Amino acid sequence: MDDRTKQLLALGREHYEKREFEKAEHYLQQVVERDVEFADVFNMLGVIKHDRGQFEEAQKAFEKALELNPKYTEAALNLSVTYNDLGLYSEAKKTYQQAISGGEEDPGSLDPFAKGKIANLHAETAQAYADVGMISEAQHELRKAVLLCPHFADLRLRLANLYRQQGDLDAAKFELHEALGHKPKYVPARVALGVVMLARGDAQKAVAAWEQALEDDPGNKAAEMYLRMAKGGQMSGESAGKSDPNAGSDG
Repeated sequence: MDDRTKQLLALGREHYEKREFEKAEHYLQQVVERDVEFADVFNMLGVIKHDRGQFEEAQKAFEKALELNPKYTEAALNLSVTYNDLGLYSEAKKTYQQAISGGEEDPGSLDPFAKGKIANLHAETAQAYADVGMISEAQHELRKAVLLCPHFADLRLRLANLYRQQGDLDAAKFELHEALGHKPKYVPARVALGVVMLARGDAQKAVAAWEQALEDDPGNKAAEMYLRMAKGGQMSGESAGKSDPNAGSDG
């Protein structure tokens, strides 16, 4: 690698670390155009594309990074997140499992306490992003948390609520079903599932979800309110979301 390419690479990495993504991309792209293929360069480009919501381009960059280094766990995690953003849930699980089974920095080798701690740190970061309206970044952090601890139903609920707020009802439904698969009597997720089903136009399944929530938790105020409004013909998918913006939260 010649001196100019080394300089371009150093500048790209420097701006990337400062989250100056436009400048970083300018230099990193030049490195790629010089036929220098480093896995971390494609990973950085993938993160930049993902940050812009260019998920398909991010997918290609992360896949290239993994082609160059199949044990690049960070790129695998980023690719898994991107697959989820594209609705490719089975691919996300497969990619992540393959990565942690042979990665150099294998998060699967961590004990459950350590993984839980890291997942909760991602969740805290997600909340910080959400508090300032950076929903895409919040979703990204929660996906990392969920991939580390897929059995944490509360994290899946939080992710589902973000998806619902953004209008991605299919992704929200998926996360809630996964949450309930791990914890069938997790009432906040059941209540949230009812809200999602109503927003999808399936009032019958919404009512069934809320009735199940009341069976598991008699007197649950959110489920009682939604059922009362639904049976009174006062509720639509839109009003469900407005009745309680934190529907299903275990807050």
